[in-house]
Amino acid sequence: MATTVETNALNTIDESERHGRPRDLFWPWFAANVSVLGLGYGAYLLAFGVSFWQAVLVGAVGIVASFLACGFISLAGRRGSAPTMVLSRAAFGVDGNRLPSLLSWILTVGWETVLVALATLATATVLGTLGWGGGTVTQVVTLAVVALVVVAAGIFGFQLVMRLQQVITVLTAVLTVIYVVLVAGHVDWATVAAIPPGQAPQVIGGLVFMMTGFGLGWVNMAADYSRYLPRTASGPGVVGWTTFGASLPPVLLLVAGLLLAGSDPALADAIGADPIGALAVLLPEWFLIPFMVVALAGLIGGAALDIYSSGLALLSLGLPVPRWAAAAIDGVLMVLGATYVVFVADDFFGPFQGFLITLGVPIAAWCGVLLADIALRRRDYADAELADRRGRYGSVRWSAVLLVVAGTAVGWGLVTNTYAGWLSWQGYLLGPLGGRDGQWAGANLGVLVALALGLLGTFAFSARAVRRQESVAAPGPESAQEPE
Repeated sequence: MATTVETNALNTIDESERHGRPRDLFWPWFAANVSVLGLGYGAYLLAFGVSFWQAVLVGAVGIVASFLACGFISLAGRRGSAPTMVLSRAAFGVDGNRLPSLLSWILTVGWETVLVALATLATATVLGTLGWGGGTVTQVVTLAVVALVVVAAGIFGFQLVMRLQQVITVLTAVLTVIYVVLVAGHVDWATVAAIPPGQAPQVIGGLVFMMTGFGLGWVNMAADYSRYLPRTASGPGVVGWTTFGASLPPVLLLVAGLLLAGSDPALADAIGADPIGALAVLLPEWFLIPFMVVALAGLIGGAALDIYSSGLALLSLGLPVPRWAAAAIDGVLMVLGATYVVFVADDFFGPFQGFLITLGVPIAAWCGVLLADIALRRRDYADAELADRRGRYGSVRWSAVLLVVAGTAVGWGLVTNTYAGWLSWQGYLLGPLGGRDGQWAGANLGVLVALALGLLGTFAFSARAVRRQESVAAPGPESAQEPE
């Protein structure tokens, strides 16, 4: 039941509890990505110096391709009936997987912080426009209410999260369509069409940004929502419904956002400080409250998935607490982080881009390793041995760990972020490409390089190890089990 606290944590889901169909994955993925923030990405993408049509192309490719990776990792959830950071142990070893678990935990806590902060800023802007407040008191109350809903979803767990996402999907889909219709009059086709095209570095930079802002921000939790499916569920269905549900809303919202931001440079600049608040000023007063509802619902939907998965990632690091307690701990960190973004930070886009690119590099390397590992496997995981460092998956698989470390080291050397001064040390390998001030500096090639290193390196160095793992006899009843 949705109002019962989930007792499953890192354990394999029992056969009796597996249920549903692949198309059920449409709801959580659509709801988590229908956020009005998707409109803001139009301004962010144009800031790379690309034309409207270039932005549409790289945006659609970046969104769909990155969420396709989520689809394949969701397939591992169906095959293993365990969270993503447990299944990742097959590639990294039981103890070696603590590295990607730490990365996953930081990424999910960061995302839930960003989403809750945006919900707070958006609500304060809308209420201020209506003359109903909007100051510090409004922000404090909004932050408390939004955080309470998100933390409750994390504590109660899977059933409540899935039920919440169904409601959010229907609500936000309808209200977002109305929003787009209402602001259509602000689109100036001539101005949009006159935006000059960018060169290859700008196009690639925009592509990488879209990949890190969408699918690569979710890959570390993709199996968490498919692990309850029966192992007989259609594999193509799992991949397809995950990719379709996650990609559909951001692609449509991105196009609308590109038209709005491309029509008004002042609006594009305002989105950098408060993306959703800036979009609210385009609306008639009578729709501001519905807009606030849709903004809150979409952001809460994304944050609910994040806090649920961040709790699982924290447990996979070895924290000896129940799943609900891990979610509560992450909730406290989320509130502290959102408080900083709302009340201290002067700008949203700079720290946001720095966060995405910096963590996007190691996550891309990990994603490449896991995707190749999934492709190499022909059998289901040995469930019990995913918790046993003496089992077939071992304690540390150094090839996988070193691929992530090497991918991160090379990747950080090929990315820059001019918006965040604390990241000025990055880009140390860009000398042959013109240095930190050259035309390739903003292309953030390091994300793609890290992904390729993880993927190709695993195919090259782990194929024999995977075959050996799958040749081992099935474990006996004495094998270790992950505690719930």
